[in-house]
Amino acid sequence: MNSDYRTAPGRPASPAAACPDSGKPPRRARSGPKGTAGAAAAICVLAAFGAPAMAEPLTFDEALALAEATAPQLRASALGVSAASAASAAAGRLPDPQLRFGIDNLPVSGPMAGRFGDDEMTMARIGLMQEVPSGARRRAERAVAEADIEVAAAGDAIARREARIAVGLAWIDLHYTGRRLAAIEEVLSTLEPLWDAAPAGVASGTDRPAGALTPVLLRAALQDRRSMLIADETRARGELTRWTGDLDPAASGPAPDLEVEPAVLRIGLERLPTLQVWRAAGSRADAEVDLARSGRRPDWSFEVSYGRRDPMFGDMLSVGASVSLPLFANQRQEPLITARAADAVRVRLEREAVARELRAALDAALADLAARRDQWVRSRDVILPAARQRADLETASYAAGRVGLAEVLEVFTAMADARLDALDREAALARDTVRITLTYRSDDR
Repeated sequence: MNSDYRTAPGRPASPAAACPDSGKPPRRARSGPKGTAGAAAAICVLAAFGAPAMAEPLTFDEALALAEATAPQLRASALGVSAASAASAAAGRLPDPQLRFGIDNLPVSGPMAGRFGDDEMTMARIGLMQEVPSGARRRAERAVAEADIEVAAAGDAIARREARIAVGLAWIDLHYTGRRLAAIEEVLSTLEPLWDAAPAGVASGTDRPAGALTPVLLRAALQDRRSMLIADETRARGELTRWTGDLDPAASGPAPDLEVEPAVLRIGLERLPTLQVWRAAGSRADAEVDLARSGRRPDWSFEVSYGRRDPMFGDMLSVGASVSLPLFANQRQEPLITARAADAVRVRLEREAVARELRAALDAALADLAARRDQWVRSRDVILPAARQRADLETASYAAGRVGLAEVLEVFTAMADARLDALDREAALARDTVRITLTYRSDDR
């Protein structure tokens, strides 16, 4: 987006063209007061406003890269993915074996009560027991763990996208706030000679006494605007510091010239992290359904133990197995399966709702962007050139003695406002362009 309004098509010649003798101050009618000669000279230097200087040293791309590398929020979300990946290694594994030991058949009554080894059935036992869940349960647990990784990865992608949006908008705000502040400072310094000359016009009788207050009000309005921009600059700088860690960030380089292609953005909606997280949530919900269904499959456990008895009787080895019996599935497993299946349907419906919301939000954002672009182009190509032309005409009228200084002051202030408004509209357009591009552009493009 070109901000050099000096090359705007259709711009009329500079007001300096109205000054004869190679830019010398225009001469009023011979009866005009001598006190306005300085004002006439000031009018001739209001030919054009130059482009404001830009600060250094952080470019747009550098700000995005620095935020992704240093923002603690993004490092935390990346650790969430690492945690889910590490936890998945244990999913679907057999439970730890259990060590079992005890004393069997110890008499507690009769003549051998409490005496270990007197009864041939008494023995010290030690053994191992291993639970073996069904294969369906273990497969479902692995599917849940894999879905958890997808959910964490999608959440990390959302966090990174939100960070890029925040950094990009903060950079744009800082960039254009600096340009607007420079433009206001230039306007204030350029209009100062005209404002200072206003009392002379009143003293000479060519302007009304109330005209002396006009510069005061105009200067105060511009100073109010400058105060708000200083606050905006501080806010944008603080936002950049939050994400990049740079304690004194400054935006340098040109604003990003991001082309918005509505068709490409609409095609890429399905690949956005916002929908990927819902897709991952759907996978996890399906895995939860499979896990609930695995409850209808029996789980096994196996045990082996060794019993030590008195040597005169001999030791014993025991081997056994147990199996769960899901005999009451209608009261236990089926309600859980129904609940998990309903959750899976809910997730799919919510994902569809989010997809529709994204499409509607994109359409609305593109419509607003088109309106802002039209406003900026109109301001650059129509309003600002018209304000310049009006200033040219009033300069010529002032040189011919047909208008007073108050009228000239009014039109040049209007031209300054038109320039500042054009810059405001360009900033709003750049902000919306960055926001839409970083929000809706898929990462594979």
